[in-house]
Amino acid sequence: MSAKFYTLLTDIGAAKLANATALGVPLNITQMAVGDGGGSLPSPGAQQTKLVAEKRRAPLNMLYIDPQNSSQIIAEQVIPETEGGWWIREVGLLDETGALIAVGNCPESYKPQLAEGSGRTQTVRMVLITSSTDNITLKIDPSVVLATRKYVDDEVLELKLYVDELRGDHLAAADPHPQYLKITDLDDFIPVGIPLPWPQATPPDGWLKCNGAAFDKTNYPKLAVAYPSGSLPDLRGEFLRGWDDGRGIDINRRILSAQSHAMQRMTGSANAVHAQTVGATFDGDGDGVLGMTKVNAAIPPSSGGGNYGGFSMMFDNNISGINTASENRPRNVAFNYIVRAA
Repeated sequence: MSAKFYTLLTDIGAAKLANATALGVPLNITQMAVGDGGGSLPSPGAQQTKLVAEKRRAPLNMLYIDPQNSSQIIAEQVIPETEGGWWIREVGLLDETGALIAVGNCPESYKPQLAEGSGRTQTVRMVLITSSTDNITLKIDPSVVLATRKYVDDEVLELKLYVDELRGDHLAAADPHPQYLKITDLDDFIPVGIPLPWPQATPPDGWLKCNGAAFDKTNYPKLAVAYPSGSLPDLRGEFLRGWDDGRGIDINRRILSAQSHAMQRMTGSANAVHAQTVGATFDGDGDGVLGMTKVNAAIPPSSGGGNYGGFSMMFDNNISGINTASENRPRNVAFNYIVRAA
């Protein structure tokens, strides 16, 4: 029983393929045409230069070597649902010059147009058998490609397998993110025990307030190395001061020792001269933080009567408008000191 449906190279196609093989110049197959055969199933002929009744010509959607047979080239075209209204009985492949390279017939199939009340996207495939595929360019224009359902399913499956493989390798890797800072690296950048100013009342997870409270040395062994006593320093309302370490400015101090508030010694002096006789002069002055005021008083009659001069002294470091408070302090901003617990 002879084959009813088949595809063959046209004489032009055979000549072009032979020329491509001889000169090493690839044959570029770029388009597919479909037709209705003039109303009946045609018999493909090698002498054909065009289809019997061409209905549509468009760039190829796919062109590839059959994975099951390396001597077969599969060409594919997708006809969208907006085109149709005719029968498909013949197909042809054309090169970049528009020459008919191969021609074939196919089982009759009506391609409806959406305006007719029924529409479908139809894929037409054409298989071309050749002795060598080396000189045929298997290339398509990606800007005109329409993906078929099978193509999408195959690509999705391939992508899933690839992603699963990457994910498996990622999960199995000892260090899948070498570019990121790891928890174990924190000790190199923020050693456990360093007090850090935090702008909120509640510390973040994994941190403790420096409020003098005891901590579990078993749960936080690194913190216990920094604070062997098992208690954090109470830095609430305190300023931090660099340890003297033999410099001689803040002598006789040990690390973490507290120091009460204090102020430098201030001194002053006052002098006055006065007499208890009528007409005597008064003279007085003060320096440093001491001030003086003149006082006049009457001399009792029993002492001869008249007036005498005197003075009173006062001590006030706010005489010159200095800010005063119940403590000595610089300008400051209140932060919550915290340490990393580890």
